Amino acid sequence: MRKVYYIFNPDTRTYDRVYPNFAQKFLTMLRRVLLYIIFGGISFLVFYLLIDKPSVKEFENENSQLLARYKILSSRLDKALLVMRDIQQRDDNLYRVMLDAEPLSEAVRNAGYAGTNRYDDLLKMDNAGLLVETTQKVDLLEKQLYMQIRSFDEIVALDKDAKTRLRHVPAIQPISNRDLKRTASGYGYRIDPVYNVRTFHKGMDFTCDKKTPVYATADGVVESAKWQSGYGYTVVIDHGYGYKTLYAHLLDGKFLVKPKQQVVRGEQIALSGNSGKSTGPHLHYEVLVKGRNVNPINYYFMDLDADGYDEMLRMAENHGKIYD
Repeated sequence: MRKVYYIFNPDTRTYDRVYPNFAQKFLTMLRRVLLYIIFGGISFLVFYLLIDKPSVKEFENENSQLLARYKILSSRLDKALLVMRDIQQRDDNLYRVMLDAEPLSEAVRNAGYAGTNRYDDLLKMDNAGLLVETTQKVDLLEKQLYMQIRSFDEIVALDKDAKTRLRHVPAIQPISNRDLKRTASGYGYRIDPVYNVRTFHKGMDFTCDKKTPVYATADGVVESAKWQSGYGYTVVIDHGYGYKTLYAHLLDGKFLVKPKQQVVRGEQIALSGNSGKSTGPHLHYEVLVKGRNVNPINYYFMDLDADGYDEMLRMAENHGKIYD
């Protein structure tokens, strides 16, 4: 109900009604508005400060749970990186060693993202340190996984190549010599039976009768089958992967293979003889690796067990009978 105001008139001794002007009405209204604003502000502050709103509390709880989960995730990433490290060590120290492959360098395995600003946005957030650290671990694990997959792909390829390569590595004796009785002269310095001077013997000699079958000691391609000075009738086989073998003093012209012909391990390629600089029927056999002569005794691993290897080594070191 609207208030009505009166004022006492001393002349008439009566109360006359007062009608406020516009300015008075405006001031009255302004006072009321200010009172409402002040009351409302005080009420809001009291409500905000003294009453814990559910939404704020829920947000704080969620933030706390999220932080805890980040810490758990960081811990799990540490364990995952340890497992990855173990896999890397197995890769470098076992698989790659077995396949004669170089290990991957630490720089390649742990290459990061230097020169980028990929973490700048995270630095503006709360708990920036934890966020950046966790993200860096994820990036590192992702990079290492990628490099490890590439490494395993290479290992698989090397394994396939190794199986092929093994067929091209000299691995048997060039003639049948299971009992080792045909082992004659070994690799190394010897007294030449013709010139009676100390010379280096580049291969091994096997005593045998003429026309004894001579076999290729690994898969390969015949490089030559011809007469060679000193060696007589000779076959040279290129096995690839840096390996070559030479079979000398063969039977006159009785080659069973020709140049560019592919041969497999155990295939008969010629007959033994006494051609060239030779003092009696025998087979002279050489193994070359990347153009250099090596001791053939180390390339009979498919024919000899440990005891057989020791016995042949003893016989070869005792020089035996020298034929060329």
